[in-house]
Amino acid sequence: MIDQMNRLATVAEEPINEENTNSSRNKKVGQTWKKWIRNHFPQIFMNKKSDLKILLSVLGCPLFPVSLHPKNPIIISQVSSSAQYIIQHFTAATGCRKLSGVVKNMYATGKVVMGLVDDPGSKSSAATPSSSVSQKGCFVIWQMVPDRWLVELVVGGHKVVAGSDGSVAWRHTPWLGAHAAKGGVRPLRRALQGLDPVAISTVFSTAQYMGEKHISSIDCFVLKLSAEHSDLAERSDSSAEMIKHVTLGYFSQRSGLLVYLEDSYLTRIQTPGSRPTYWETTMSTKVEDYRAVEGLMIAHSGQSSVIITRFGDNMKAGAEVTRMEETYVIDDLAFNVPGLSLDYFIPPDEIQKDFPEESLDWRSPLHR
Repeated sequence: MIDQMNRLATVAEEPINEENTNSSRNKKVGQTWKKWIRNHFPQIFMNKKSDLKILLSVLGCPLFPVSLHPKNPIIISQVSSSAQYIIQHFTAATGCRKLSGVVKNMYATGKVVMGLVDDPGSKSSAATPSSSVSQKGCFVIWQMVPDRWLVELVVGGHKVVAGSDGSVAWRHTPWLGAHAAKGGVRPLRRALQGLDPVAISTVFSTAQYMGEKHISSIDCFVLKLSAEHSDLAERSDSSAEMIKHVTLGYFSQRSGLLVYLEDSYLTRIQTPGSRPTYWETTMSTKVEDYRAVEGLMIAHSGQSSVIITRFGDNMKAGAEVTRMEETYVIDDLAFNVPGLSLDYFIPPDEIQKDFPEESLDWRSPLHR
């Protein structure tokens, strides 16, 4: 049984390198640090041979930083005319305006290739050509309007399942079991990588216009979304404070389509008697290969890169950087799948016990 519920972050700030606990004066701090790691992330991050589990924990099923239905929604009239124009251009380009309210559910399957890569500035990268072998896998995503989703991802013989029943988001891994996400229900990031134009237009409809930028050889308009302080507080605990969670969406000036998505996530970690350590995680995704599916333009491939930087006054050797990459393709996608019911999105028994008032009955075939 897990003593403390773990969060599902948009990109989890996974510890990679071992804490140096050789000296006796640092032994207590090291033990406290490892206890925090066990509570918030699985023990596998203390093992250098656990590349695959690190990849699945970070890239497998991250959540978007904001909800589709925020607690304090911004009045559309207060959104800049530039931001409104960008979203109107996007809805027209994807065709989701005419299908809004018509699409009730979605199904998608795809393939992924992921792996750790060396930091160009690290000493180890000069000594070894590669820190990890790329792993291949596949995934399936189910969604039901408005807030229900389920994803299964299998890579290298390991299976990760995550979902939301509209009230709670959760994740199940072989090494950690089932655990709920802190904070409110948020959409699956993979769905917002060009798979769900309706959700993209909804979530970015209240975004802040940041100007123009040339990225991936494309001239883009940039929209920014930030998690509210109240939401960040809900995702924090006594040893980990969520400082910021920001997303930038890059929309092509020519086509109007979302072509690039970038998350930035900062966490402050401090245990009693130690100095704070900071984990900054950035995930960048190039979204491409848009094709028409049942009247909607859907992105069918992309590449994601993650940079995790750990820094703080207590790190004498300086900041530690870990990099990982993923490429993915969508094989099949369909809307309004017959027979898809609410039962597919019921959480596992372990999650239901933490929400007894819901009186949920687990009947999903995904239960093991």
